[in-house]
Amino acid sequence: MIERVQNITFPVKDLKRAVNFYENVLGLKKRDEWSTYATFNIGDMMIGLDPLPKAELQVYITVTNVDEEYKVLKEKEVQFVTEPKDQRWGGRTAVFKDPDGNKFILVSFKK
Repeated sequence: MIERVQNITFPVKDLKRAVNFYENVLGLKKRDEWSTYATFNIGDMMIGLDPLPKAELQVYITVTNVDEEYKVLKEKEVQFVTEPKDQRWGGRTAVFKDPDGNKFILVSFKK
């Protein structure tokens, strides 16, 4: 069952410029920043910034159980890019695209 949007990652042309905008212009609280990615808290979710050229819009959706949701959506002929797998940051994910190619990442966390 889909519970909520966890994170939306936006592609950006210039990470430093984008970080400055989100932090100093919009006033969002920066959560983390690396040379290749940055995150901000906004309400009960996060915004991620990923520099081009590899970046694309990504919506992380929290689900109760990635493996169960994967099976349910697979039966409905949703086209998955990846099967469920554990991530080094503690989540378990599976990636699919909607009919227009927008990327969604199902994510659950171990209790």
